[in-house]
Amino acid sequence: MMEEGTGEPVIAYSQKTRNLKSTQPLHSESGYWRPKPDGTIEVVIAQSTGLVEVQKGTYDMKEGVVKLKRELVGNASKVKEISRVFKVENCELSYVVEMATSLIGLQPHLKASLKKV
Repeated sequence: MMEEGTGEPVIAYSQKTRNLKSTQPLHSESGYWRPKPDGTIEVVIAQSTGLVEVQKGTYDMKEGVVKLKRELVGNASKVKEISRVFKVENCELSYVVEMATSLIGLQPHLKASLKKV
């Protein structure tokens, strides 16, 4: 998606997760990704919990990897750090989200692998 008026690339992003057994909704988030020609990327995400994130990172088209680190986390007094790594390999998209709180250091929080069907 191209942002109107600026000509800069902007990717609209959304994600929803469900419990595999009950199919009940677990989590949803949406936002925008702004890749830059120099291999850096800026991401803003709003979660259904009210937490908002501003992240910056890098992408490598040859390696198929996007790495993001927290710049700002809002509306979440306990969350201190969030990082995300997305990778595309063999037609499979995988990601890992790590989170740290005021009580626990950075550790895996979410992960998934999505296969093209």
